[in-house]
Amino acid sequence: MKKLWKNCHIATMQAGQYSNIENAAIVTLGQQIHWIGTFKDLPADAYAETIDLNGAWVTPGLIDCHTHSVFGGNRSVEFEKRLQGVSYAEIAASGGGIASTVRATREASEEQLLASALKRIRCLLKDGVTTIEIKSGYGLDYANERKMLRVIRQIAETLPMTVRSTCLAAHALPPEYQDQSDAYIEHICNDMLPKLHQEGLVDAVDAFCEYLAFSPAQVERVFKTAQSLNLPIKLHAEQLSSLGGSSLAARYQALSADHLEFMTEEDVKAMAAAGTVAVLLPGAFYFLRETKYPPLESLQQHGVRIALSSDLNPGTSPALSLRLMMNMGSTLFRLTPEQTLAAVTIHAAHALGLQETHGSLEQGKVADFVAWDIEHPSEIVYWLGGDLPKRIIQHGNEVSI
Repeated sequence: MKKLWKNCHIATMQAGQYSNIENAAIVTLGQQIHWIGTFKDLPADAYAETIDLNGAWVTPGLIDCHTHSVFGGNRSVEFEKRLQGVSYAEIAASGGGIASTVRATREASEEQLLASALKRIRCLLKDGVTTIEIKSGYGLDYANERKMLRVIRQIAETLPMTVRSTCLAAHALPPEYQDQSDAYIEHICNDMLPKLHQEGLVDAVDAFCEYLAFSPAQVERVFKTAQSLNLPIKLHAEQLSSLGGSSLAARYQALSADHLEFMTEEDVKAMAAAGTVAVLLPGAFYFLRETKYPPLESLQQHGVRIALSSDLNPGTSPALSLRLMMNMGSTLFRLTPEQTLAAVTIHAAHALGLQETHGSLEQGKVADFVAWDIEHPSEIVYWLGGDLPKRIIQHGNEVSI
């Protein structure tokens, strides 16, 4: 059934640029874009439905390519303690930090995890997000990682969004493996990942390469296992120190390396050669009051694609607005609004391996788009918070928000 969406202007985001089409129209056929162009060039045809977009600016649906949005409890009390001068080490020593989220996630049922995650993700949907990646990593054993991944699959069945599921079992050391990190990595590689993959619960594999998590050698063992299962990889790297994780990710043709505040010039060159996307996470940068900036100039000089994401998680980025992260990407990291919009559309699609179907408005791609009641695409980045008037279309159908 062909639908005509008319009376609009379009920022297609092809090649990471606005690529504006004014006085435009879109024809959708089922879930795909059948035709796109200026209204005067619209082919004569019969349409089952014609929708007037009232002069809106249309962009691709936004893509949140790095989230931890399934978890038990929250850490707002810890946030308050930190502001009162209690150190992170003191909080962790008293059972807080990631250990508290692991405990709350293990104690929660699938139904409870689903209900709490849906509340958070609906906020992102209302912001114009039509595709989201969600990581596990707060279960840290087979049963609870499986529980989280099952919830992620249920989110995909519940919300009008494309949902990608990433296994982040190598996120932190679980309490039962205290001082046995090599043994835990072996458990992930030999038991957890193969079983979870066999159940069809995993779209990609991630790890946390950092001095307080896992070493490059341990992460490489996870990568080799993912490679043997034909699963794409991603990596948390260079957030707190320089361990060469982003170069390691590039050697394994990772979809993305994320955070990257401490990456070196050699890391940048390796990622550029591999086509690995740099996913920057301004929410965590802001929330942790970081002062070490990712090497933006070097990334741009070497042509590395830059994506942005909310990093929605309970500890370091409790962010419920991707648009707010876009503003932070511009104000903190000096990305232009055009670069920022590319960072949550076409470049974010590359970070998920979805660039052939998502991230830009082109014939044959999935009909995911947002019609914004604005005067220019830069307004999406310009306005701080709030709920910009919009209409969200996912797979060719308007979403009720």
